[in-house]
Amino acid sequence: MIKTRFAPSPTGYLHVGGLRTALYCYLFARKNGGKFILRIEDTDQERYVEGAVENLINTLQWVGLTYDEGPTKNGKDIGGFGPYTQSKRTGIYRKYAQELIDKNHAYRCFCTKERLEEMRKHQEESHAAPMYDRKCLELPKSEIEANIKAGIPFVIRQKMPYETIKFKDLVRGTIQFDGKTVDDQILMKSDGFPTYHLANVVDDHLMEITHVIRGEEWLPSTPKHIALYKALNWNPPEFAHLPLLLNADKSKLSKRQGHVAVEEYIKEGYLKEAIINFVAFLGWNPGSGEENEIYTLDQLEKAFTLDKVHKAGAIFNLEKLDWFNWRWKKQKFLEKLKVLAEKIDRKIQISDEKSNQKFLTERGKCLYEECNKFLPEQYNLAEEKLFKTLVTVEEKILRNPKETEEHIKFYFSLPDYDKELLTHEKMGVDLELASRSLEIALKTLENVENWTENEIKIALAKAIEDNKLKTGQLLWPVRAGLSGLQFSPGAFEAAWALGKEETLARIKIALEKLKS
Repeated sequence: MIKTRFAPSPTGYLHVGGLRTALYCYLFARKNGGKFILRIEDTDQERYVEGAVENLINTLQWVGLTYDEGPTKNGKDIGGFGPYTQSKRTGIYRKYAQELIDKNHAYRCFCTKERLEEMRKHQEESHAAPMYDRKCLELPKSEIEANIKAGIPFVIRQKMPYETIKFKDLVRGTIQFDGKTVDDQILMKSDGFPTYHLANVVDDHLMEITHVIRGEEWLPSTPKHIALYKALNWNPPEFAHLPLLLNADKSKLSKRQGHVAVEEYIKEGYLKEAIINFVAFLGWNPGSGEENEIYTLDQLEKAFTLDKVHKAGAIFNLEKLDWFNWRWKKQKFLEKLKVLAEKIDRKIQISDEKSNQKFLTERGKCLYEECNKFLPEQYNLAEEKLFKTLVTVEEKILRNPKETEEHIKFYFSLPDYDKELLTHEKMGVDLELASRSLEIALKTLENVENWTENEIKIALAKAIEDNKLKTGQLLWPVRAGLSGLQFSPGAFEAAWALGKEETLARIKIALEKLKS
């Protein structure tokens, strides 16, 4: 059975790169009928952050990545290969570290910090590769025993075989390293805790992980891990190294250029569907001419394959995340509207005026739920009007609810504007034609009894035809006069939301400006 694992360190919040790794591990396991494991790699106790494990679990649950084995928030494990927290497995690592020593694949190193710093200094001066010089590799057994008896601190280092290490990466193809160029990595620290390298290999083997999917930064560590598998007579899993996440300037994704923690995007109101959809496409696409980019988690499970993962770094484009969020918000909003429409009219025709007005009000209420926390309390005093105004800027609210007030405040207070706004050179609307068009619109709208957007549209369209005007020649000055803005909702929508009395009053204000 295929088994993948996501093995984060509890050092804070979940990085978006970590979420991508978790997502790809999850998708690959689900696609192949396998299991997805969560393991906590907390052997670096100095970097441990209180509450980070609970936060990781909460975030994975929020986005919908359910794991089959691993730790839970109540401290208990699910699955038969635990413990799934490495700090609880130190005895296991010591056992295998000793086995490596006994088989001459590892050795004790008693070098002091000062000696190692001096060694690195000489290597830098001579432009040599920064590697341990194996001073302790051939220590006599008597000296080793004496050092241990004297309580001299030591680490256990891997003895890298001086041979070519070759493996096939499922993303990058065949890769090989010369063992002579790979450092004798520390496997066990002097505090008795393992490093990532030993714990990773031991746990992946004992937990029967078949595919290790991780970031590109771990690629140089792979020959060390393969050498450990060979030394312990274990079959290595298959490896897939994912491309780096990059800023727009192609530098490695960092906090300096924006949020890198998933939780920050959750706090800002991004939908989980949008986050997952966006992260899935950071280094992968379905290929085969597929143009659709909107995928549910279930759809991603069916579509995901490692052979479609890119080798090149993936640009973290916040505008693309915003686009995904808008598309998902719109989709979920339309689904909600469909339910509302069915309640009002089972056939979802909303054809009669009464049903249509009720539907528009409900539509406004739904939009209000999206943006109300970003609106000052003063807008709540005119609830009926507010709901109408929101309907006219629906797309803008779904894209960025934080900017709602900027888009609707003209409905509640007409901005002061210059009369030149009522003209439009390309449409041939000068001051004289603007005045004539507004007079026609005023007379026309005064006679509209049923104040709906459709009736307003019918009335003004007839006026345009009867007076042999072009559409923009009448609607531009009307829209500009109603909003006092260069850009705003259309004339029909604005008039409907403002109401008949306010619409007529604003057209009269525009006419007065033209007379001055």
